[in-house]
Amino acid sequence: MTTEGGSVGVRDLIYGVYERRLSRALAGAPGPRHVGVILDGNRRWARAAGARHVSDGHQAGADHIADLLAWCDEAGVEVATLWLLSSDNLSRSPDEIVPLLGIIEDTVRDLAAPEKPWRINPVGALDLLPDSTVHVLKEAEESTRGKPGLLVNIAIGYGGRREIADAVRGLLHEHAQKGASLEEVATVLDVEHIAEHLYTRGQPDPDLLIRTSGEQRLGGFMLWQSAHSEFYFCDALWPDFRKIDFLRALRSYAQRQRRFGA
Repeated sequence: MTTEGGSVGVRDLIYGVYERRLSRALAGAPGPRHVGVILDGNRRWARAAGARHVSDGHQAGADHIADLLAWCDEAGVEVATLWLLSSDNLSRSPDEIVPLLGIIEDTVRDLAAPEKPWRINPVGALDLLPDSTVHVLKEAEESTRGKPGLLVNIAIGYGGRREIADAVRGLLHEHAQKGASLEEVATVLDVEHIAEHLYTRGQPDPDLLIRTSGEQRLGGFMLWQSAHSEFYFCDALWPDFRKIDFLRALRSYAQRQRRFGA
């Protein structure tokens, strides 16, 4: 009879073998430059674990982010966009939001630590966030600007519709400062002009978007940028998302024929 510890050991061994097999299969396969991830399922994970508060789920999810970024590094990903908190989520009870913002602040500080190679770039409606959170995000952005590693977009207070509205608003302000009329702006306005004012301006659009927790919808994530993205939906709740799940997403991506609307 196998003990519980023995069962875990055997399972870990099997996962390790499968993980190495997936890694070998991906060698030389086309990979994404930009991966976006909707880190979903923290609250359900907390309830399933019998936690007293959903913050335990948020903390478990936050503790897992560095693992994901390390996997992105290994896969040669250049940009990762992580959706940590939507603008809609800000309307949740203060009993959840206040601890969650604290967890996010601590996580961002950790990701921006001197020994970490990643560049932090906050994206979202920062004007909706508390000053303390904005300060942490801006400080992380400034302190990591010269680092050589993966560019990590931290999407907090983020909503895809809000991003597009902010982009159009920014474009109109820019032309108004040059003395252009609305009629003149309408004459020259095109897709690229709006793209140049998105939160992710200057970056490649995401090649692959991953959502955990079994939900098969974007929920407003990168609405503009995802026009030609490949989607991968994973049943695992975010804190349970394993390297195997990430490699499966990369394998699925590599097997697709990208047509870009053709």
